[in-house]
Amino acid sequence: MRATFSPGRVAGIRVGMHWSVLLVFVLILVGLAEGGLRDAYPDRPTWQYWFASAVTAVLFLLSLLAHEISHALVARRNGVVVEDITLWLLGGLARLRSEASTPGAELRIAGVGPLVSLVLGALFALAAGLLALFTEGGLAVGALAWLAGINIVLAVFNALPAAPLDGGRLLRAAVWWKTGSLLRATTVATAAGRLLGWVLVGTGLYLVLLGDVFSGIWLVVIGWFVTAVATAEGGQARLREVLGGIPVRDAMSADPVTVPAATTVAEFLTDPRYRYRHSAFPVLDADTAGAAETGNTARTAEGTRDGAGTVVGLVTLKAADAVPGAERTSTAVARVMTPIADLPTARPDDPLARLVPELQADAAHRALVLEDGRLVGIVTSADISRVTSWLSSSTTWRGRAM
Repeated sequence: MRATFSPGRVAGIRVGMHWSVLLVFVLILVGLAEGGLRDAYPDRPTWQYWFASAVTAVLFLLSLLAHEISHALVARRNGVVVEDITLWLLGGLARLRSEASTPGAELRIAGVGPLVSLVLGALFALAAGLLALFTEGGLAVGALAWLAGINIVLAVFNALPAAPLDGGRLLRAAVWWKTGSLLRATTVATAAGRLLGWVLVGTGLYLVLLGDVFSGIWLVVIGWFVTAVATAEGGQARLREVLGGIPVRDAMSADPVTVPAATTVAEFLTDPRYRYRHSAFPVLDADTAGAAETGNTARTAEGTRDGAGTVVGLVTLKAADAVPGAERTSTAVARVMTPIADLPTARPDDPLARLVPELQADAAHRALVLEDGRLVGIVTSADISRVTSWLSSSTTWRGRAM
């Protein structure tokens, strides 16, 4: 799920919004202004219904954000790198670059989300009760009561023991702790997720037949999403199992072609060394790249290859091409590259399986391989597919790796 736009960062974590969030906002706005609040509190000025509904919709989206931020903050405290958070039609998704290292960490990361939603529900309910007790309340009480109910529903639904819901993570943590096998735990959680998804789809279709079209279609959409994501998570778990025992060095492309950081975008896009073969290139710092070009003309003619030096990022053809034509001759690739701090990295002897979730989370789907701080290779999603295809048809590579 890719964000359509990003309003900024919260606690250092990039927050994005999918276009479908607008649909959520409109549904809540219209549903409360023309339905829930108007029915509960009739004979009010129309603008009051719409204003109260708009504030309620915003507070609901902030509640979803708080739920996902809690996951991200606890994940970060447990050594898991958080890529970003995206709010969309069915809630929010926090993209993690790696898995939790222990069942306990998985339990803490998964459990905090429903807990935050439950606390928010209680706080909204308390606010509604106090407001009703000491004032006439009216629309404000109705809005707070709705927020209390929806947050409690969100907490309960997310606690269901089925992936990809938070309850599925809790189930996975329990099975992982009991069996010691992350693969088996993931298999159990994703199987439960697929079952729940199909139950929701079936229930939704039944409601459509009964005439409740809106609720039925909504359940079908949620069920389809749960089933699809659970299936994908199960496939990723099996992929990590297949890659077990394979080091990064067996999949990486060694001695990748690099780009000097001082190279202008115009030079990068027109130089034949960077055409056709790849769509992204590691970037060397100016001093290292300059020394490489000055000291070895043959190397420069072929394209810079890193033997010793500092890699500072990765530049993609897409990012370079986005620079306006008039600015390309004065813009260095260092200004449009992704800094190395924002890229997945690995050592040659690291397990390849651990790199899979990081590659999937990274926008460029590439990881730089470093040895003693020196760039020695690059791994792409295509490299992972190549290794997987090999392992599925031959045991030679696996035997050598083991």
